[in-house]
Amino acid sequence: MTSTDGDDGGSGRERSEPSLVRSVDRAVTALEVVAARGEVGITELAEELGVHKSTASRLVAALARRGMLEQLGDRGKVALGFGVVRLAASATGRMDIARLGQPTCQQLAELVGETCNLAVHDGEAAINVAQEFGSASITTQNWVGRRTPLHATSAGKVLLAYMGDAERRTFLRRRLPRYTESTITEPAALRTELARVVDEGHARSFEELEVGLHAVAVPVWGAAGDVVAALSAAGPAYRLPRRRARAIVPDLRSAAEELSTRLGWLGETP
Repeated sequence: MTSTDGDDGGSGRERSEPSLVRSVDRAVTALEVVAARGEVGITELAEELGVHKSTASRLVAALARRGMLEQLGDRGKVALGFGVVRLAASATGRMDIARLGQPTCQQLAELVGETCNLAVHDGEAAINVAQEFGSASITTQNWVGRRTPLHATSAGKVLLAYMGDAERRTFLRRRLPRYTESTITEPAALRTELARVVDEGHARSFEELEVGLHAVAVPVWGAAGDVVAALSAAGPAYRLPRRRARAIVPDLRSAAEELSTRLGWLGETP
């Protein structure tokens, strides 16, 4: 049996990419309609989406299974579910980290004179959410919003070292790209490096992402006692040699602990 509006008809492999995109677009539109009106009936939603009522019912059922929509008893209407609240809380938490982290980056950059970044875990990469240039910075490259590899950056190593064991194992099974001769790509060597990060409480990246670039990072803790971000300082190798990179770790750790406290951390880890 085939559907007249084209969003049924077999497995994901059999469905065309335009059909998948259309289905996602309908799902997002449905959520927007319900959000705007508070509660909506299936017939009304079908009219808004321009689909048959049966298609709208299946869409609502799928969204309800994921907690995005909630069916209101026998009234035949739906409202936003708590799954949307969880997504919103996640986004709000990330925005809070960026907002609270910006002054931390500024103060740290003034102290150490190097470019300071705040990064969070974003899938298979780290993404920078705040940045401040130090007085000694000679470039003004904006890293905010940029995704960087977890295994080749100091902030990425921090996030990788403190993520869940299962997620880290999955990541280490991937083929890791090499950016320079110093990039650690062998799983065993990277596991050893990550164990050192946890043991010493900071990560280093010496020309592992770019030749001539050194960086050091420390964890930022959240209210639940888990690592929610990484605070780093980076600079050219001639100005941030290995000895100086290690020497500024206490400054980074102090700034990260202050930010962690503002995020609700009570000084304890699981």
